[in-house]
Amino acid sequence: PIAITCFTRGLDIRMERADVLCPGGCPLRDFYVFGNTVYASLSSVCGAAIHKGVISSSGGAVRFYGLPGRENYSSVNANGIQSQMLTRWSSSFTITETQTRALEATGRAPATARPATGKRLKKTSEKKMGNKDCKADIAFLIDGSYNIGQRRFNLQKNFVGKVAVMLGIGTEGPHVGLVQASEHPKIEFSLKNFTSTKDVLFAIKEIGFRGGNSNTGKALKHTAQRFFSADSGVRKGIPKVAVVFIDGWPSDDIEEAGIVAREFGVNVFVVSVAKPTAEELGMVQDVSFVDKAVCQNNGFFSYHIPTWFGTTKFVKPLVQKLCTHEQMMCSKTCYNSVNIAFLIDGSSSVGDSNFRLMLDFVARVVETFEISDIGTKVAAVQFTYDQRTEFSFTDYTTKENVLAVIRQIRYMSGGTATGDAVAFTVRNVFGPLRDSPNKNFLVVLTDGQSYDDVRGPAAAAHKAAK
Repeated sequence: PIAITCFTRGLDIRMERADVLCPGGCPLRDFYVFGNTVYASLSSVCGAAIHKGVISSSGGAVRFYGLPGRENYSSVNANGIQSQMLTRWSSSFTITETQTRALEATGRAPATARPATGKRLKKTSEKKMGNKDCKADIAFLIDGSYNIGQRRFNLQKNFVGKVAVMLGIGTEGPHVGLVQASEHPKIEFSLKNFTSTKDVLFAIKEIGFRGGNSNTGKALKHTAQRFFSADSGVRKGIPKVAVVFIDGWPSDDIEEAGIVAREFGVNVFVVSVAKPTAEELGMVQDVSFVDKAVCQNNGFFSYHIPTWFGTTKFVKPLVQKLCTHEQMMCSKTCYNSVNIAFLIDGSSSVGDSNFRLMLDFVARVVETFEISDIGTKVAAVQFTYDQRTEFSFTDYTTKENVLAVIRQIRYMSGGTATGDAVAFTVRNVFGPLRDSPNKNFLVVLTDGQSYDDVRGPAAAAHKAAK
């Protein structure tokens, strides 16, 4: 027989039939077993063998048979192990006695006992390394509010456990942690706590239901600022991912939290379950909360599950998204972390109609950015021979307000002194933001030649930006 560990799962055995040797002394309360007689392949093989009564906790040799998946796996308490119910899984197995007398588990079986096929289990070291094709630091942000309730909360934990199994957690693969959103967010375990699927599943199982309002925005902001830190085990150069589960709708503002997460380089996925009914829509602060929270509103970062019952078929598609690293584009970007000043020519040669066209152009550019007090900031200066600051970087912190004030800018008319205007803007508009982490951009809109020197002020502006 092939010696295995207490927590070797059915899906770890890559053979349709194998004789395996379970060690003695496995802690019964730590087993994850799904089903009765026929078990889901994410179950512990030795746990299933004890549950079925083929061996006792002292260990021994058993025969493993791989089977097709089933729609349902029942929950039964037998031989000191409480198996869990599971709805639909892709593969199964059962356990019988070996044809020879059961052996006491004393260590690895001799090499001559290996099946003639030459196939064998993956090396333990390879399992510990995990899925190297899915390197990511992932925070599961689960809903622990009264909105979801105790029963659906347990189903949610079950789904998260299935996702964790399929990810292939390991030292060189994905690392995961978990935050519970309720009245106040709580980090249940961090990225550095566990590097094996077994330990993560046990930690998820032990999480208790907190209750309270579903303050998902507050929890997402907490996750971006506190969970993804070097002290919590975040790795350099590895995508940071927050998988946010929302049952119904959040109780607070999630848009600002999404902006904060993007500012901290976190890729936000939203898994929404059970959309609000027509009667409940009046209680939802913002019906488009998913689009405003996700990393990018392109369909990739949002995922809808109609109900917590029968979720197994949704596991693989979600895992595939989480492991698609080329889509991870939510670190600081041009759209959410720049300071842009528009220097607008208001001279007589422009004319009122063309001036309005320039304002329309500026507005269309502004619409593409994520404007906030912690994101992109916009300012505008109009110039002739004189300069007039229409609004500075700190005057307006929402896109709606910026667009409104752009449309209200009045045409000045006069001569053209572009060089003086550049120097004025660098000194008076960018000057107060000298310590800002954002990159600075000055966009000059003019229709012709300036009456003064532009090269000197432009060179000084480049130098100031370095």
